[in-house]
Amino acid sequence: MSSSMLFNVTMVLYMVSTCIFFAFLASRSKAVGLGGTYAALFGFLVQTAAIGLRWKESYDQGHGHAPLSNLFESVVFFSWTIVLIFLIIDFKYKYRAIGFFVIPFALFGMAWAQLGLDSGIEPLVPALQSNWLMYHVITCFLGYAAFAVACGISIMYLIREKMEQGGGNAQAGGLLSMFPSIRVLDDLNYKAIMIGFPLLSLGIITGAAWANYAWGTYWSWDPKETWSLIVWFVYAAFLHARITRGWVGRRAAILSVIGFAATIFCYLGVNLFLSGLHSYGR
Repeated sequence: MSSSMLFNVTMVLYMVSTCIFFAFLASRSKAVGLGGTYAALFGFLVQTAAIGLRWKESYDQGHGHAPLSNLFESVVFFSWTIVLIFLIIDFKYKYRAIGFFVIPFALFGMAWAQLGLDSGIEPLVPALQSNWLMYHVITCFLGYAAFAVACGISIMYLIREKMEQGGGNAQAGGLLSMFPSIRVLDDLNYKAIMIGFPLLSLGIITGAAWANYAWGTYWSWDPKETWSLIVWFVYAAFLHARITRGWVGRRAAILSVIGFAATIFCYLGVNLFLSGLHSYGR
């Protein structure tokens, strides 16, 4: 069995998980919600095995590097980190409805990787031949994943707020009964960003160290570096506004969504549409 086959299985399992979470919102059955979580967990375990197998395939082909070097591998790893952060929050707080707003991010990533990207294993370009590759990519994508979860939670917040203002009810028979309360959603959004921000900071620091190793300078205002700094400032502004100005609720949720949009552009938009030192990430 190849890693590609396991990635296909992963994609199907994330699709199943998304469908089950949708059924959970429709049926309001705790057993169905738990099924969605376990489908995501099974997909996560299969994807973990697939990433390990692809790493072995790289060595078998004589390349011998971690599967983190091109767009296909980074999208797959991004999906993996999103599900990892989701599962941690899910098993800790057991708010199953969050899965419907988060797992689709992972599903979209896997579908795009499997159906639209070149999955070939290639040798590393000279700039990537460093142990800094793993340190930088892992910390950045764990931070990105936390921001993805925060974005999903913020969308839930905005939907719940809109429904409540529109006369919706949160009684046992209502859809809102499946959502955590406004206060809980706001708190989870904050906690997810508190996980992602230091990880992104570490990602920028390790990236600067890697840049010095590869190109002889810690910072060169490459488009990727510039957008990474923009994303950092967006989330720094979020935390500053919350801690010192008491920004909570709707404003915090909107800023979280904006921050994730900036994160996606930093990750994909810069690589696909702008030229620079990170062009090998296309």
